[in-house]
This record gives sequence, structure tokens and C-alpha cells, in this order.
Amino acid sequence: MNEQALLGLADDELVLGWRDSEWTGIAPLLEEDVAFSSIAQNEIGHARAVYELVVGPDGDADALAFDRKPEEYGCAPLVELHVLDWAHTIARRWLYEVADEIRITALKGDHDPAVAGLAAKIDREEAYHRMHAEMWHERLQDESRFRAAVDELWPYALGVLPTELRGELVERVGLAQVDAVDRGTHTDELAPLWEEMTMVRRSAPAGAQW
Repeated sequence: MNEQALLGLADDELVLGWRDSEWTGIAPLLEEDVAFSSIAQNEIGHARAVYELVVGPDGDADALAFDRKPEEYGCAPLVELHVLDWAHTIARRWLYEVADEIRITALKGDHDPAVAGLAAKIDREEAYHRMHAEMWHERLQDESRFRAAVDELWPYALGVLPTELRGELVERVGLAQVDAVDRGTHTDELAPLWEEMTMVRRSAPAGAQW
């Protein structure tokens, strides 16, 4: 897998981890405070593992994660969106997990054993995320607000995957193929999130050791 695709995966996990963490303390159920905090931590951990793979043993994963400008990130627009209601949050959670499983499954067959091995590790750790998303999908799938949120986010979900993998996502989600909101452009909501993500690092003197 090429470096840009790996960075896209890592950036997706980092940004979505931050978005998920926004529900800590305000989720509709106490259990969901814990669940979203745990999922966010896992996603950010996966991002770090991929950044470390990209930079190699002598590289700086933190610099790659936080020292780029917003426009240099390769994340999919789906993960950038600042969704403010539970229906959209669960719709994104479910759509992302289905797409991510397809992507990770493909990576497990990568010719590079380091990529394939990391994908297998991430796949095992993502099992809980998928169970959580599917549980909520089953609970909400007949509600009109949730269905409307899925329809609204569907073009963004397609943009998580490269073109050759989108057919499987269409089949698994059961929605029609539409024009995807692809990587390469960013929503207006990424820049404020980047400010928050990088605030502490940017406040330290250059070369500071953590």
C-alpha cells in the first residue's frame, strides 16, 4: 500500500478519534460516555501505530500527526464533520465501521508484511467498535431521524474507500451508488478541529521534549 493511502487511514483514525471524544461527558447514556471514550482512545492509538509505520523507527510520529497544516491531512470528509446529534453520530459510526472493515480486510492481504501485520492487529481491536456500531444500528434503524442521517452521510461514507472497494460497501449497506464526497478536499469543520488538536503542541517551544 502506498504511503498516501496509509496516511489517509491514519488521519481518518486520528480525526475520528477526536470527534468521538467530543461525546465524553455529554453522551445520552452513562455507558456511552465510557464507550465513546474507549473507542476514541483506540482510534487514536491505531492512528499512532500507522504513523509510526510510515515514519519508520527513526522518524517522529508526533510530528507527522500534529505538525502538518490542515490542508496537508489526507482524511476523508466523513470524519471531519462536527455532528451534534446522536442520530448522525451513530450513523457516521456505523457507516465508518462498515467501510473501515472493508479497508482493513484488504490491507491484511497487502504484499508488505508490516502493513498486513498491523492491519491484522487493528482488525482484532476493531471488533468491539463494530459490535457497538451494529448494536446501535439495530436499535435505531427503523427511526426516521436515523435513516435520514444515514442518507445524508452516505456520499461521505463512500469517500472513505478507494473506488475499487466501494461496490462492497454499497452491497453491505444496501443503498444505491451515488457520487462520493472524496478525499482531496476538506470541509470547513477541519480547521477548527485542527486548532484544538494541535494547540498544546504549538504552544511549546520548537524542539521541546515531551
